[in-house]
Amino acid sequence: MTLQSVQTALTLYGAGTLTKEQAASRAGVTPERFAALCERFGVGTTESDVAADSPCPASAD
Repeated sequence: MTLQSVQTALTLYGAGTLTKEQAASRAGVTPERFAALCERFGVGTTESDVAADSPCPASAD
């Protein structure tokens, strides 16, 4: 676990690019430890209950 890897994982998880498990792996920590890091640094959960293959409505103007 390096500071750079944790920062990268938090950023990618916060943007919704990685799942919590993927981000934890990238950061070099367990998913439980990663969840604690998210709470500590105020990174919200981006995972949703919507299936990955379901259509996403666009909110375009």
